[in-house]
Amino acid sequence: MTDRDRNKLIVVAGGGGFIGGHLVADFRRQGYTNIRSVDVKPLDEWYQVFDDVENLVLDLNLRENCVKTCKGAAEVYCLAADMGGMGFIETHKAACMLTVLISTHMLLAARDAGVQRFFYSSSACVYAADKQTSEDVIPLKEADAYPAMPEDGYGWEKLFTERMCRHFREDFGFTARIARFHNVYGPFGTWEGGREKAPAAVCRKVITAKLTGDHNIEIWGDGKQTRSFMYIDDCIEGIQKITQSDVIEPLNLGSDELVTINGLVDIVEDIAGIKLKRHYKLDAPKGVNGRNSDNTLIKKHLGWAPGIRLRDGMERTYKWIYDEYVAKYGKKVAV
Repeated sequence: MTDRDRNKLIVVAGGGGFIGGHLVADFRRQGYTNIRSVDVKPLDEWYQVFDDVENLVLDLNLRENCVKTCKGAAEVYCLAADMGGMGFIETHKAACMLTVLISTHMLLAARDAGVQRFFYSSSACVYAADKQTSEDVIPLKEADAYPAMPEDGYGWEKLFTERMCRHFREDFGFTARIARFHNVYGPFGTWEGGREKAPAAVCRKVITAKLTGDHNIEIWGDGKQTRSFMYIDDCIEGIQKITQSDVIEPLNLGSDELVTINGLVDIVEDIAGIKLKRHYKLDAPKGVNGRNSDNTLIKKHLGWAPGIRLRDGMERTYKWIYDEYVAKYGKKVAV
């Protein structure tokens, strides 16, 4: 990497969020000196804030703010979206679809600003629902997004924006790269309040049980649904590899280490040194019955795929959420 490379303007839209904050942190670690981080949340609600970064609080639903965001940028990483875990996206479908305003305005602004590379964060929610009906899951290949029947609301917005990226490339020669995220988790993310995803929610519930002495846990669904979970460090590395690659079609970016939700609870219980009585909330949002990432294409094109073990990533995540929980609520009962 040359000094000139390190000085080019890198823009992270959604930089106050979980993945965006980690991406900004990683660019800083690599020595990039010209980083612009943009988010709609007030600065005191960002997960990570750095004084040597240009931090802008802007609503990217508005095109004029996207123009400000992309001005002078060499690379743009579009992670901004109104989303959360399954409990959020199943009950806020219109809000999730309105993210199309961010996606559209960011693409237009980046094209007009002459941005060299544009990264778009898509999701495994683009995959057809009829391929995810069984816990005995067949890993999802990129081609399985069509014929289209994605997750209602959130998944449709992601799939639509993937097509926009494609047509911007075809019509304008615009360089866009796309990753379909599969359940990203790790420290410096949402762990309570309704937008958290399963790994963080399970950590919080186990920590609550451990510190209050109430050894019960509520699990959404029957616990048999299967998923893969990718640790944040793998996600950040994959984003950058995909962005700098010549791969024009969307790529899966996820772990292929499959686990049931019950198995995820087992892992966190073991980390915490506790066993809990499980109560299954069968009417709660639980998403598809089975989902896993087929990493054949990313290995073929990049010679790499996410590889951090779930147990290792969950240990780091549990420790961070534990410290956050104690800082906020204190130790009610030491068990």
